[in-house]
Amino acid sequence: MTNDPLNEREFELVNIVGGQLTANQRELSRQMNLSLGMTNMLLRRLVTKGYIRIKQLDRRKVEYLLTPKGFAEKMRKSVKYTLKTINSIGFIKKNLLSILKDLYADGARKFYVLGESDLGGLIEMVLGENFNKDYTLVHVKEISQTMADGVVLICREEIIVPSGVKAVNMIEELAKDGQLGERIKA
Repeated sequence: MTNDPLNEREFELVNIVGGQLTANQRELSRQMNLSLGMTNMLLRRLVTKGYIRIKQLDRRKVEYLLTPKGFAEKMRKSVKYTLKTINSIGFIKKNLLSILKDLYADGARKFYVLGESDLGGLIEMVLGENFNKDYTLVHVKEISQTMADGVVLICREEIIVPSGVKAVNMIEELAKDGQLGERIKA
């Protein structure tokens, strides 16, 4: 058995095998959208690395099971992914705070969040944690001229902003590297 780290496809296969009671190669191949030959090769590699073992059920049927090493690797990668996600959310919140502070400093006190997404929830969280309720936040499904009294925080793609309405495309702003640049488009 070697200590080679798992690549993404191998890890995906370990996750699938670890999450099912039984699966044959054909089912695994279909779930991973891979050819039967590629799935067979991945399974053999995982057996060689010690992450999966094969249990012979009868002459034609086998069962794929995670070994203790396979379970440990699945857990290790899951924890690593969770920590990376938590760090990413912290980074996004920090950038949202920077954007919202600039808008607030420019006099914005009414915010319209356009788009039902986790990003809208993060905006609401950042406002609540940092602005002492000295603002109004409204979740909306579309932009209208009546929103000219505030700033629309766009949290979805492909939106046309009517003239006279101030809007910030939060997805574009978060995607920018370095300076956040000119935010308000009216």
